[in-house]
Amino acid sequence: MKKTPEVVTLDDGSRYWEQTFEKFLAKVYVPECSLDTAIINYGFRAPYLLVFEEAKQTCAEAAAFARKSGLSKIAAESGGSVVFLYPANEGGWSKAPSDLFAQILSESRISRYYRDGIAFMRDIFTGAWGDCFIRGAAPRTCLYGTGAAADYIAGNCLKTIEGDGLYGKGDITPAVCILENLSVIPAPERRDIPVISIKNSDAANRALSESLDYIRIRDSADYETDFREFAGAFRRLGGRLEKNAEPDQQGMVVEPGHCTVPTSPDNHGDDGGTKEHTVGYVAYYNKGLTDMEQRLPLVLCFHGAGDSAMCMAALSGWFMVAAKYNFLLVSVENHYDSTATETAAMVKQLQELYPVDPGRIYATGFSMGGCKSWDIFQECPEVFAAIAPMSAAFDTGLNMYGQKVEPINQNTILPVFYVGGEKSHLPELPFQGEPCARRLSYVRKVNQAAVESDTGCPATDYQNNPVWGTRSTAICRLEDATRGSLLTLHLFESTNGCCYCCFGSVSGQGHEVRHHSCENAWKFLSCFCRLPDGSITGGKTADILKLYTA
Repeated sequence: MKKTPEVVTLDDGSRYWEQTFEKFLAKVYVPECSLDTAIINYGFRAPYLLVFEEAKQTCAEAAAFARKSGLSKIAAESGGSVVFLYPANEGGWSKAPSDLFAQILSESRISRYYRDGIAFMRDIFTGAWGDCFIRGAAPRTCLYGTGAAADYIAGNCLKTIEGDGLYGKGDITPAVCILENLSVIPAPERRDIPVISIKNSDAANRALSESLDYIRIRDSADYETDFREFAGAFRRLGGRLEKNAEPDQQGMVVEPGHCTVPTSPDNHGDDGGTKEHTVGYVAYYNKGLTDMEQRLPLVLCFHGAGDSAMCMAALSGWFMVAAKYNFLLVSVENHYDSTATETAAMVKQLQELYPVDPGRIYATGFSMGGCKSWDIFQECPEVFAAIAPMSAAFDTGLNMYGQKVEPINQNTILPVFYVGGEKSHLPELPFQGEPCARRLSYVRKVNQAAVESDTGCPATDYQNNPVWGTRSTAICRLEDATRGSLLTLHLFESTNGCCYCCFGSVSGQGHEVRHHSCENAWKFLSCFCRLPDGSITGGKTADILKLYTA
């Protein structure tokens, strides 16, 4: 959308707007929400509730359906909306184009800028505003259809669909489809599409049951119950269907909060030029953990561009790592608006709120969040015991904003676990781009890796080492059985016999972050402690090898 649609406030305080696109008409109903969505972005957690209307409804009819069906309540619980859709062509669903769902998702986005069910896009580097979109997360699409609309979904959406996904082009097959009053016998083309079948014939139900791994058959519609007991359990990432692992259902505390920090002169985000600003976060930890007398390791987690704190914790699986290894995870919201030095100020406040071990503070991030982790290495390494940037590496001396930073860290050791995708379309590994090669060479030099020359330049040899182009001390290969891929780790030993640099690549991985990599990152991070005198202890190469070869 080039222009923001006109938003109407209804009698109950909910908002409504509509828009005509090339291939479909959209009506968006946004219920009132009690969550503090101004600080925490719940967008990726919210299910994308798409109602394919059997017949075009008025605003009042759509709003009444959202309330009566319970979809309004589901949306309100996570700051989402209910989106009603109808084909723009003559002849309704029987004449609708087969790629309608892909077109809908191409007009849907999640952004850090949003209001009234609208996502506003802005270039993080130039600050220029772009188009606006229907606010909705592709991984959690739930399609609802009755009659002719259900027939359309059955014929066109129970198969692999390619289009605009979370991180670019890819598999956008729906997470769940709800089919009511079918007049056709469905023939699903893939088994991993969960379906709720409502008031359908025995023949239709038999066809669905024989073709699908997840099926719920109902004699009457109960959308709210069906979502809580079935549909809400699923999401789709990179084409793979996954069960949502909700942290609060696994005995974890999920605690949104915020800190107020002084704004530094080098802040080029939205809060640049202010005296102080608020930084939101979501803390994850096992129940009862903070009541214990012991001090806790803290991992700060930074999300990717256009992403959110809750999304990063969930999609990466970092909260599951925190649950398994008993540490405090703090996923930072809109970290682009905070510099590395402001992050250090945030850490001090977190230490006042939680029993944090000052020697065991770590950071990790994906994509632009990885760049934020690199900022920490350059600007405030003494605060952290180790970092794990993932899938991002700007050139040496540049910060997350693409601005030159001077001076940068030259002699404070900060252990690094870095990982990137071997199939990424972005330059996140040395063989994919020279800036990454220079960045990792700089890190090895600061961390006193024995293989570096006096100039800090790597001995490039891409013929014998096609990913890193430089020799390493040891190589460990770890299979990720859940993804059918291999995490290959190169360990670089420093002159004191410790390994402060562990660089990995994942076969078959594009620009994404995976739980397998995060858990192995934690194994590395947890080896290190920053002592009161500023030195790093732990991380003997032999000990790290045991972690990955046992």
